Amino acid sequence: MDDELVEMALVDAREKMDKAVSHTRSEFAGVRTGRASAGLVEHLRVDAYGVDMELRQLASLSVPEARLLVIAPYDRGLLGAIEKALQSSEVGITPSNDGQVIRLGFPPLTEERRRDLVKVVRHKAEEGRVAIRNLRRTTRHELETLEHAGDLSSDELERAERELERLTHEMVAEVDQLLAHKEHELLEI
Repeated sequence: MDDELVEMALVDAREKMDKAVSHTRSEFAGVRTGRASAGLVEHLRVDAYGVDMELRQLASLSVPEARLLVIAPYDRGLLGAIEKALQSSEVGITPSNDGQVIRLGFPPLTEERRRDLVKVVRHKAEEGRVAIRNLRRTTRHELETLEHAGDLSSDELERAERELERLTHEMVAEVDQLLAHKEHELLEI
């Protein structure tokens, strides 16, 4: 019984920490690196058919060149709505509409802008680490509750906490690795 409860708590913690890492990864995808990437706009909300929908549901996104993103709507009637959403977004690039597709040309980033974006991704990485640590604290609290209820011995609690700590370090290291990769991408000319 003890092992099952501990295992369930640790599996639950791993799943939630994996989600925190995935969220951090998706946050990084939304940071512009001077290269075109569908991740920058695919979650952009567009008012289409009277409903707020994500851009990826309304158009195909392709990157034919390193600094060019092409958005081809499935319904040409949505070109105006997509263009309006792009202009009001934080992407910071003026769309070019030719009546068939929308093109986003990405200019090279300045050195100052690159350094600012590094600060942004470091902040997002810290948010990811904090989320992981909060999950560790919640799981530790659950384990201590099991011990106080008599469902877990103090030795089992200690073993489970060591395993939880190992898991936490593993997930934080994964966020750090994602950060290092994104920083390298941003500072690359």
